[in-house]
Amino acid sequence: MTRPDHDRGGAPGTDVRRLVLYFDGASRGNPGPSAYGVYSPSGLRVAEAIGQATNNVAEWRGFVAALKAAVEAGAKDVEIRADSQLVVLQFKGVYRLRARHLLPYLEEARRLSQSIASLRVVHVPREENREADALANAALDRQRSIGDEADRTGRP
Repeated sequence: MTRPDHDRGGAPGTDVRRLVLYFDGASRGNPGPSAYGVYSPSGLRVAEAIGQATNNVAEWRGFVAALKAAVEAGAKDVEIRADSQLVVLQFKGVYRLRARHLLPYLEEARRLSQSIASLRVVHVPREENREADALANAALDRQRSIGDEADRTGRP
């Protein structure tokens, strides 16, 4: 598994009161090689290739990563934005989560959200989520180039 790339910006331990985050998941095939990306205009960047998964798993992993980043930053007022209407509405309870394999992600998201005083989860158009999408796809590209290198050398 590829290690997450973290660029949090600012000094470690900085008390962030308000934080806006975007997340996206990407899958090349469904299932296929997958990754997620989390972006904040304040400088935070997280991207991780997660191996073979569905797009829904990649989206949920991105949402959980965004929540973890907010909790780790100590943010009190958080807005998380995504173009995944399914994840946003399942988290809010508007849509029922029917795919049982996604339940652990919903439970983790709910647990993490309890550590944030004010949380808004907002659906945005795809055009507004380009940075998170680019991070997810860059993680997929890195995973692929590592895989291609292993194929050429015979080493993992």
